[in-house]
Amino acid sequence: MKDDESVGLNERPLSGPLLFARYAYPPNELGYCGPSDSGALIDSATEAGGESVLGHLARQFDGAWPYLELIARCNGISDPLDRRVVEAYWVGNELARRVPAMSLAASLDERFARRTARNFEPLVSAAFTGGVIQHSFHVFAVYPWFGMLRAGKEGAPLEILDRCRIRWGQVVSVDGDFVTVKSRSLEFEGSRLRLGAEGLEVVRRALGGVGFVGDLTPGDVVSMHWDWVCERLSDSSLRWLQSCTRMNLHAVNRLAQPGPAVVCGA
Repeated sequence: MKDDESVGLNERPLSGPLLFARYAYPPNELGYCGPSDSGALIDSATEAGGESVLGHLARQFDGAWPYLELIARCNGISDPLDRRVVEAYWVGNELARRVPAMSLAASLDERFARRTARNFEPLVSAAFTGGVIQHSFHVFAVYPWFGMLRAGKEGAPLEILDRCRIRWGQVVSVDGDFVTVKSRSLEFEGSRLRLGAEGLEVVRRALGGVGFVGDLTPGDVVSMHWDWVCERLSDSSLRWLQSCTRMNLHAVNRLAQPGPAVVCGA
């Protein structure tokens, strides 16, 4: 069997639910967010006719779903799983830029103010220092890991920040279920997060031949979440992902105090 025949539904245009599943599955597989049965997510995402199931599963991602609702509402779109909305959250596009800082801050207030108490102000501040409602905002500004780094806890917090954000890389080689890519990892210097120099990493494109992106060749540019390849990126999508990541890094680096260490979700 050829590689591209064994990995996902690669030739059909991706709908919003399918795109959501590609990015939501990696942390779900690790047990970090979403429904307890991660197998149902990947099965529905790689088999025909699974989109209605995916819509139900997506609503169980308590971290991501309110962001999708907010992006849709601010852009006059009725369906939070519209492909444009899903792309805005995971990768970034013009819809994400159209969400006003005040709307993002109000949403954060509604979701997290009671849980974070006095530590809530830094989280809201990131919405007004250039943060944009793409997944890296949640990772950098809402999750506790940046604050833990600034508190002197090295190692795991930086690794989690790097793996949890949506990152990009260029395919160097393909070996069965695994892909070697050239990418830039996060570094922590002084009190700031930044992108480091390029290096090689090995990520998964499938598990036993079942995955999302097939027919990869050296030179392809892909997005990654945790240890999985999520999709092949167009030039436009790559630019948006890079831009949103840098804007959110800039936003949190400007904070005197990072966000609270009590919020979970994807």
